[in-house]
Parts: sequence; structure tokens; C-alpha cells
Amino acid sequence: MKTITIEGQLRSEFGKKATRQIRSEEKVPCVIYGGAETVNFSAPAKAFKNLVYTAAFQIAEIKLGAKTYRCVLKDMQFDVVTDALAHIDFMELVEDKQVNVTIPIKLVGSSVGVKAGGKLVSKLKALKVKTLPKHLVENIEVNIENLELNGNIRVEDVKLEGVEITNSPRIPIASVVMTRQLRQEEATAEKDAKKK
Repeated sequence: MKTITIEGQLRSEFGKKATRQIRSEEKVPCVIYGGAETVNFSAPAKAFKNLVYTAAFQIAEIKLGAKTYRCVLKDMQFDVVTDALAHIDFMELVEDKQVNVTIPIKLVGSSVGVKAGGKLVSKLKALKVKTLPKHLVENIEVNIENLELNGNIRVEDVKLEGVEITNSPRIPIASVVMTRQLRQEEATAEKDAKKK
């Protein structure tokens, strides 16, 4: 799994003045929670670029002095005026503690419905899951080989060991719809059959 290393400094001062000072130095105030202690720190805004501006699911290794925390991105806030990153919440990964995260879906295989002339429509980009850190993956592969024309793959069709999917089970992930050309061909074939 892809890991991004972020080097930061522990925060000793809090409040609006201290936070403004951090932001004026082009740093982002952050918090790590979920572990034995809540950790407040700051790090340069550019250090978060590859973590924040991507759809990929990644682990953040946050180095603060001699300690390193393995975390996942939990929440972020942006400045309403400048759109600059204003604050980040991280959830520390603790071996025996479940985490709630959102993991991107990767559709694999070629659908029989597409081979028959249908069009693949991706309806869900990511799944919300609850699992232990050891079961975390970069993306959830969903095999679409058996997806037929006018068929759907739903959340309930995805089975992952040690992972609880928290999305509604009936939500479609992908479907194969009939293309206009295929409908026209079928209509023409029906007309020809009636003439005979």
C-alpha cells in the first residue's frame, strides 16, 4: 500500500493567534486522534499535496521528532476565501482497533454485456468500510466479467474478508446499459421478423 511520509513539529501553543501564526508560515495545523493520546502538530502545506489532491487511498506516516504515527486522512478543512488547506484530522491506525475509511473501487475484467454491445456505466467510485488496519487495501477490486446487458453489480455483491462495507447493500456499483445503436439494431431486427 502506498505510504506518504510527512515530517511535522509538535504544537505547544494553541488558540487563534498561534493558529494564525502557523498558517502565516505556510504550515497546516493538524491533529491525530484514535490512539493512546491526541497529538497536535503542524507541517508545511506542500507536504500534504500528494495526500490531499488525489482520489487514491494512502497511509500517512507522520514523523514528529523521534515518534512516527501511521495514520489515515479523516477530515480536512479549506479556507473559504483562499481555498488553502486550513486544518487536517488524522486517525491513528491501532492494530486491534477498527477504522472507518473510504476506499476507491477498481473495476476489473471485461464485461460480457459490453462485449455484446452495451455500455459500462460506473455508478459508485468508492466504498465506505469498517475494518482493522491489517485489512486496509489501496483499492477494492470489483470483477465485472459476468456483468450482462442491463445488469447491475451492487454493493451486496462485494465480499471482502475481514471488512464490513457500510454503504447501503442495494446501491449499484456498475451497470451495463444498452446503447442507442444496439436498440436500433434490435428494433430493425424485430421489424424484419414481423415482415416475414
